[in-house]
Amino acid sequence: MVQCMASPVRATALSQDDLARLNRRFETAEPLDILTWCVENIPQGLAQTSAFSILAVTDMLYRELSHSVPVIFLDTLHHFPETLETVERARRVYDLDLHVYRAKGVNSRAAFAACYGDRLWESDVDRFHYLTKVEPLQRALTNVDVAAWVTGRRRDQSATRRYMPIFEADQEGRIKINPLANWTRKELWRYVYNHSVIYNPLHDQGYTSIGDQPLTTPVQPGEDERAGRWRGTIKTECGINV
Repeated sequence: MVQCMASPVRATALSQDDLARLNRRFETAEPLDILTWCVENIPQGLAQTSAFSILAVTDMLYRELSHSVPVIFLDTLHHFPETLETVERARRVYDLDLHVYRAKGVNSRAAFAACYGDRLWESDVDRFHYLTKVEPLQRALTNVDVAAWVTGRRRDQSATRRYMPIFEADQEGRIKINPLANWTRKELWRYVYNHSVIYNPLHDQGYTSIGDQPLTTPVQPGEDERAGRWRGTIKTECGINV
């Protein structure tokens, strides 16, 4: 297990040189070691964002490390029912400190369509993602007083994530941590099976990356893991990880 630093880190005070040193130090580390460092060195303002697809990171934080961090979920109002069921199951099993955020002023798919336009994802997908993900995430990170946030992204998910660092700064200077960055899909699922980790049942139906229901399709053998997202377009990210 890696050792912590002599004193807690102020995440917003980390420079690019600090991040580079951390990335060199943890490049070959296991996700649990990376999360252990975060828990020990960022005692305030650490949170996780989750799409409730595969809950390996949540399992490591809540079960392995017994550390109850705020978990932020962006309810776009366009999720699969299975995703919302996974949220509720995880909330009960882990007793999550769950923080749910939605587009401003709406609490249902019908209300979203009435306020922002029907099938907005077809006419302006970038605006759709700004309203349902980008703005709610920024609001959540501010309201929850987040200094550093943990994601579940991996480098082998797509070409655009191939060189993703483990530690990086977001546009507001918060630290973004990608502890699964150097894990493969096979390693992730090995952890899931070995630890009976909760996952979205859509994975058993050919969905390898799960987003909004109107914008997500199953993936065929040999396709990229995220090929089912925004199929038929050049889009590769929703905007919260750019």
